[in-house]
Amino acid sequence: MVTHAVQDSVSAVTVTDEAADSRRRVQPGPSSGLNRERAWEVAAAVPDPEVPVLTIEDLGVLRDVAVDGDRATVTITPTYSGCPAMDAIRDDIVLALTREGWRQVDVRLVLSPAWTTDWMTDAGRRKLSAYGIAPPTGRAAARGPIPVRLAVKCPQCGSLDTREVARFGSTSCKALYECRACLEPFDHFKAH
Repeated sequence: MVTHAVQDSVSAVTVTDEAADSRRRVQPGPSSGLNRERAWEVAAAVPDPEVPVLTIEDLGVLRDVAVDGDRATVTITPTYSGCPAMDAIRDDIVLALTREGWRQVDVRLVLSPAWTTDWMTDAGRRKLSAYGIAPPTGRAAARGPIPVRLAVKCPQCGSLDTREVARFGSTSCKALYECRACLEPFDHFKAH
C-alpha cells in the first residue's frame, strides 16, 4: 500500500507491504542493521535520474535521515522547486530502504532553505566533469555583488574559449555551451 500526503511543501510516502511483513519479521534495532547510519548509507546511494553518475548525496539533495525502529524518514531538497526528478528520487529512496528491511519509509520534500550548488560534494563535481558536464564553479552569492562568470571550462579539452548556446540545457539546472577550441557541445551545471 502506498499513500501520498502533501502538507506545506512537504510530501510523505508510506509504504507497507503486509505480505513482506509476514515473510520477514525484522526486529528493529542495532543488531538488525536498521539504524540511522545504514539508512543514510542506503539513501545516499540513490542515483540522480537525470545525471546517473551522481548520487543524491553528491548533489546535496539528501538533507537528513531519521530512524525510529523499522520506520525511516528521509528529508530531501530539490535542486529546483519544480524539479521533475523528485518523484523518481522519492520512489527510489522508498524502494531502496524497503528492500533493506524498513517497513515504513517517509520521504519529506523540504523547499526551505533552498538548495544551492554549494551543497554539492567535491566528489560530485569531479564526477560531473568526468561525465562531460562542466561542474558549477565558485560559490553561490548569499548577499552583495553577484559574481560574473567570465568563462566556463570545457570538460572535454579544458579550453576556456567557450560560449553559452542556451540558458537551459537538457534539464533546467544545466545550460548548454559549446567549446570553440574542440567544437564540442556540453552541459554546464549552473551555480545557484
